Amino acid sequence: MPLSAKTELNALLQQAGIAAETAEAVMDIDALMQKWRRRAMKRELGNRALVDLRIGIDLAQLDVLFAIDGPSSEFDTAASETMVATVAERLNIDPSRASRLVGDMVDEGFARRAVSQADARRTIIELTPKGKAVVDAVRAYKYLIMGDFLGSWEKAEVEAFVPLLKRFGSWMDSIEPATEKHSAEIAAIAQTIGKTEAQPA
Repeated sequence: MPLSAKTELNALLQQAGIAAETAEAVMDIDALMQKWRRRAMKRELGNRALVDLRIGIDLAQLDVLFAIDGPSSEFDTAASETMVATVAERLNIDPSRASRLVGDMVDEGFARRAVSQADARRTIIELTPKGKAVVDAVRAYKYLIMGDFLGSWEKAEVEAFVPLLKRFGSWMDSIEPATEKHSAEIAAIAQTIGKTEAQPA
């Protein structure tokens, strides 16, 4: 069956044991996330921060500074010391690209290389005071803008929203078990594509 109609999608989800109210929420959330993703890809807030704070680096370089800083609240790979490989892992980029970007930040005085306290053979990366000032300023800028937005919310709304957002933020971890649980439904969805290919144009 075609899956373009909302009623057909609702039927599919209900057959999989997903309540109608949940199905409706899934569709609304997905639409919101698609809009959010398109705006996030433009990096509007980050670009604005670089302009307003008159920081002469680009977004990729800014990301490297944040990755070097590496707060555990922001990155899953919290470590006491940061190496180029750590930056690559935190940003999910190729190690050679991470090395070039880190090198740029070192050359421009935002970061420095140092010797590991745990292993003298290992080179680590640290922010210089200049680099730390940039990270702190951009973070403060973001908090100011977001704080202004959330400041218009009721206290109870904020208290309910934050833990729910944290909980929702882990939904990607459920992909593997969900695909195993709904393997039959996924196979049926895949068959709908094959059926359209078999139809005459």
